[in-house]
Amino acid sequence: MFNKIRSSRFILASALGLALAMLAAGQSYAADHLVDIQSMKFSVPTLEVAVGDTITFTNHDAAPHTATARDGSFDTGRLAKGESATVTITTAGTFDYFCAVHPSMKAGITAQ
Repeated sequence: MFNKIRSSRFILASALGLALAMLAAGQSYAADHLVDIQSMKFSVPTLEVAVGDTITFTNHDAAPHTATARDGSFDTGRLAKGESATVTITTAGTFDYFCAVHPSMKAGITAQ
C-alpha cells in the first residue's frame, strides 16, 4: 500500500511539474476573435491574431454577406442575418478579405 501512495504522489508531482513548465515556457492557447458585420462593414477593420486562432464572423445586417480571403485561404460562405461562421488561421501572414456580395466591404487580418 505504501508503494501505491508513493507512486500516486510521484505521478501527481510529475504532472504538476509539467504543467508549471508549460506555463513558464509561455505556452499560449488559441483565442477566438469576434467580428460583427453590421451597417455594411466589418466591425474590426484590421485584426491581429496568432496562428491557430479562430475568428467568428456574425452578420447583423438584413443583407447577406461573406468574409472571403483574397488569397482563398478562408471563406465563410454566404451568411444571412443572424448567422455566424468561424474560420481558423493556419499560417502566418497578412490576409485581406472582403464581402463577395458587396466587394466594397474590405478588412484585413495579420497573423503571427
